Amino acid sequence: MKRDGHLKPIILITGGGRGIGAATAKLAAQRGYAVCVNYLRDQASAEAIAEEIRANAGRALAIQGDVSTETGVKSLFERMDREMGTLTALVNNAGMLEKQMRVDEMDAGRLSRVFQVNVTGSFLCAREAVRRMSTRHGGRGGTIVNISSAASRLGSPGEYVDYAAAKAAIDTFTIGLAKEVAEEGIRVNAVRPGVIYTTIHASGGEPNRVNRVKNSVPLKRGGHPEEVARAVLWLSSDESSYTTGAFIDVSGGR
Repeated sequence: MKRDGHLKPIILITGGGRGIGAATAKLAAQRGYAVCVNYLRDQASAEAIAEEIRANAGRALAIQGDVSTETGVKSLFERMDREMGTLTALVNNAGMLEKQMRVDEMDAGRLSRVFQVNVTGSFLCAREAVRRMSTRHGGRGGTIVNISSAASRLGSPGEYVDYAAAKAAIDTFTIGLAKEVAEEGIRVNAVRPGVIYTTIHASGGEPNRVNRVKNSVPLKRGGHPEEVARAVLWLSSDESSYTTGAFIDVSGGR
């Protein structure tokens, strides 16, 4: 599928500078996409990913934007419009969690932060993507892939019930939006990673969490960001042309 932007389809990956986002950005470039690498604070990591793509004859741009705010999302999409072209694919990857704790220890501020980034951010980015992709708005179609989590099925008791609940909201959002825009040329799907070797566990207070829980995974190992990225790129490609409102669990059978 050819779009503008030097005839390359254009993919936006929120939180694209590290972990699953970075792996998805690099694989997308290998698959022929021009890549918009969104970041919040870690400019160095996002610029490094974009530079690596450009060094391999790809097209990439790192763009700062706080996806948890309406202003941040609008600014991100407007700059992408100007400097990249018309969006083809969105990957709602930006997410966060806070320190491991029980629900009876959580305060409203924590809940607001977790839901604002993981849920509101995905809604706002999808809204802007639909406004550009939908045939109802004069667009030419496209794809949205939401990064959910196996936590949405497992609940994360004693650790991140709030994060798990936010990802469950993303699951419902995926189903509803997929049905809403199916006739407008947009497919919406989700990937649910399990325990993956990324830095998100450190922000929860346990950098080595994957190694602690990996024996509870049927495959007896943690996953790697590249394994998640392959599922994301399949759902973003024409190979999944009859798939919408669907989920791929990349969780080792957990």
